[in-house]
Amino acid sequence: MTRPCAAPLPPAGKPLFAVPPGSCDCHTHLLGPYDRHPPNDERGYSAPEASSDHLIGLMDSLGLDRAVIVTPTAYGTNNAVLLEALQRHPDRFGGVAVLGPEATDREIDRLHAAGTRGIRLNLWKRNGVRVWPNGAGMESFDALAPRLAERGWHVQIWINVADLPEILPRLRAVPIDIVIDHMGRIEADKSPADPNFALLCDLMRNDRFWCKLCGSDRLSLKGAPYHDVVPFARALIEANPDHVVWGSDWPHVGYFDDRMPRDRDLLDVVANWTDDPVVVRKLLADNPARLYDFPRAAAK
Repeated sequence: MTRPCAAPLPPAGKPLFAVPPGSCDCHTHLLGPYDRHPPNDERGYSAPEASSDHLIGLMDSLGLDRAVIVTPTAYGTNNAVLLEALQRHPDRFGGVAVLGPEATDREIDRLHAAGTRGIRLNLWKRNGVRVWPNGAGMESFDALAPRLAERGWHVQIWINVADLPEILPRLRAVPIDIVIDHMGRIEADKSPADPNFALLCDLMRNDRFWCKLCGSDRLSLKGAPYHDVVPFARALIEANPDHVVWGSDWPHVGYFDDRMPRDRDLLDVVANWTDDPVVVRKLLADNPARLYDFPRAAAK
């Protein structure tokens, strides 16, 4: 029996800085309703339901116009919850699916028509062992990447930067955009000069590599306001401010106690990463619009 996760905290007010129009939370998950969408039996956690209505309420409280829904590991390669949300709220949601190597063109095209623009690979390991069950691996990249590239999709990879060199030759072999998840899961007790993190920053200077600046709460050793993660976020922004996006990771599955982060705190950290309003707009609005093929928001 899997251990039950804590529920996300309710919205806690507006951010401390002006959120640009068209801003997007580029990393969220939906779970349920479980009577229609039960999770996979071979999952690593049991979490409370997290609906699209709950997510929209959080977005509105933070001043966010859009969100990207990523199929969570609890559903394996079942993207039904993602499809349902995209079809209900096409103006507010984009998607990143999880696909096995057997995925057909018909399935990919259906997801594309609904607003999906990428797949996620689960390659994050601890001590050489994958942390969460389910999800897709490099076999999906090898089988699908050429077809996804034809459709303008990208491949999002959940990986520790220490494991990045091993797969890099395979990533470079296919002309498709690569999005590294959760700042490469770098531990905050390391330095931005860490060779593997420096490699990620170097890759970011290439037009095909992107990074999601999310998971401050999971990387930090000190907790909110996550000052020990700031140097890593700044290094990634400096490497390529046109290829970074922000995400909250709502509803924060994997928390089992009172350490559950506040989503406003996770957005407020952006003001610690940069005080340049142009960079803030790129990070929160312009870059997501390009990566997820959203219409650009009208300037105020």
